[in-house]
Amino acid sequence: MTTVEAADAAARGTVVLIPAGALEQHGPAMALGTDLVRAEAVVAEVASSFPGRVVIGPSIPVGVSPHHLRFPGTVTLTTGTFAALVREYVTSLHRHGWTRFLVVTGHGGNNAALTTVAQDLLVSHPAVQFAWSPLTALAGDAVAALRPSAVHGHSGEAETAQMLHLAPHLVHTDRLEPGTTTPDQLDDLARVARDHAQPTLTLPYDRLSPNGVLGDPRRATADHGAAIVKAIVGRITAFLEDWPAP
Repeated sequence: MTTVEAADAAARGTVVLIPAGALEQHGPAMALGTDLVRAEAVVAEVASSFPGRVVIGPSIPVGVSPHHLRFPGTVTLTTGTFAALVREYVTSLHRHGWTRFLVVTGHGGNNAALTTVAQDLLVSHPAVQFAWSPLTALAGDAVAALRPSAVHGHSGEAETAQMLHLAPHLVHTDRLEPGTTTPDQLDDLARVARDHAQPTLTLPYDRLSPNGVLGDPRRATADHGAAIVKAIVGRITAFLEDWPAP
């Protein structure tokens, strides 16, 4: 876009889709930028279903990843910096007439900061409608069909499957190896942290898995990844279809 097309898009009430990711370890087999790769791919696919009705805003390539800092290559923003970055993207674009924003985050560590941004905007910019969405959490049925390990998550079956579908050139399949797959591999403190029925306890990822992997990514296939991505795209698309213009 030039500034001319941007002005026209804002005047038409388009929704701004903002992909957000992270630059952090994804085990020995996947790229540091995995979360942004997935978010950008999903946003592009969603946008293709809404020609003229959405625009893709600038990506946020680094997220909130202090829990991965023991692993080389990880870069993190503080929650305050990440929240400020999102808020300033939104407020800049709002000046030109955009009022609806959807951040699609490939990294769960960004979720808490996105929630605070949403709360703050209710007061500072009441005309703004700000939404955010995770990725894998939207595709529970498709993930269950993969029959993941008892302990699974970061760099495990579901995330690896998505990358095998979306960007197989970024997966070193010869390096795929299991990480923590069963609760008995966790120490007492890590087991408490993984029990979502209890209060939240945040631990560094090396405390949960020596190689940074939760699950067995060797079980992932591109077909599984396609099913997960289809479910994610479908749910975000349905949300946008139902989101009325102001």
